[in-house]
Amino acid sequence: MTATTTRESELRALTDLGLYEAGAATRGVGAMHRVIAGGVFRMLRPVLGSSVDTARMVHDAVSEGTYNSITAALDAGRSAADHVPWSEGRAPSHTPRGAVLLGILNGLIGDELDTVHSPLTADMSIRVDGRPVSLDAESLRDGFPDAGGHVVVFLHGLMESEFAWSLRPKQTGPARSAPGARQPTYGERLTHDIGATEVQVRYNTGRHISENGRALADLLDALVLLWPTPVTRLTLIGHSMGGLVVRSACHAADQRGDYWTGLVSETVCLGTPHLGAPLARGVHLATNALNRTPVTRPIGSLLRRRSAGVRDLFHGSLTDDDWIGHDPDAWSQPPGADVPLLAGARHLFVTATITRDPDHPVGRLLGDGLVLAPSGRGQHTRQRRGLKFQEGFHIGNAHHFTLLNSDAIYDWLLGHLTPRKALPSGRSS
Repeated sequence: MTATTTRESELRALTDLGLYEAGAATRGVGAMHRVIAGGVFRMLRPVLGSSVDTARMVHDAVSEGTYNSITAALDAGRSAADHVPWSEGRAPSHTPRGAVLLGILNGLIGDELDTVHSPLTADMSIRVDGRPVSLDAESLRDGFPDAGGHVVVFLHGLMESEFAWSLRPKQTGPARSAPGARQPTYGERLTHDIGATEVQVRYNTGRHISENGRALADLLDALVLLWPTPVTRLTLIGHSMGGLVVRSACHAADQRGDYWTGLVSETVCLGTPHLGAPLARGVHLATNALNRTPVTRPIGSLLRRRSAGVRDLFHGSLTDDDWIGHDPDAWSQPPGADVPLLAGARHLFVTATITRDPDHPVGRLLGDGLVLAPSGRGQHTRQRRGLKFQEGFHIGNAHHFTLLNSDAIYDWLLGHLTPRKALPSGRSS
């Protein structure tokens, strides 16, 4: 028997998951149908009398038979999919389009996939051209033949992958690259401009932020130890949820005394919801409201499946204590722990608004479309020691994903990361 390849295991798992979810959706629609039809027949009975019972029996038999036939066919498809031969090629997780699909799945139900050890889960890993790089000296040498001492680690946001950093932004001014050319990532530009080494990380955004934080701390611990050349400087850059994972990792590593924390010169948070995201709160409240009536309960149950990572965005929770022992479906959710920033490092941040003027009413209401500016800069309404940022940058007329690849943000970032020349007096330029 030949060993199952990564491509085969992922394609089989995707097919099985797709058919399972289609069956679950069919059952949900059937449940809503039964509730609505039952209400209609009850309203008609006082008008039509007992004759409505016959019509209801026929309706129920036909509708139940239809839904049962569909779910049975889908279940049969799941069994048959195990024997389908797959052509050769790259695994979906190794391709940009496949990584996008799996990133969305992980963001939605990644904690469920992790529990059942699905091959579709994205373990915390370093990626080069979509492929994972093992944390051993030989693999790191092969993956980073030009490794330098300044390592810049990039973490994507919710439902994303490391390919998100290559998104080509909408050009609002003179383009720096030819039309149709791939926009270089921040890391590629930093490699060219200051000799830093870009390290892209992929992770399962459906897991708790604190779990991903510990996994990142473990990865950085091994990376610093096994890197081809001595690491002299670490810069950690996170987009959206990635910034929270960076903060959680620094806190966990600092608590256990990891060596690598002393090498961190900067953390950079791009559109990070330090105080939580309105969308996560809106979905939470909608879920509770929809579960209160039989007709909408199937929809509420679907929303209730949202991942632990999405739930953590209610307040931007960073530690295990923020969720262990708490009812995740309670109307009111307690704020997370007051986690201090890593001492000895600069903590940079970028916010955006869809309006050019950040004080415009629409900009204040919608922020960058997903994160409000006060949350992105950690502007506290109560004393929160961990969110006192000193250095930030705001970009107007931009949305949440503009932050992944922007000339203006890169120029600002480069200015902060460029080594400063020492002056005779001991000051720096």
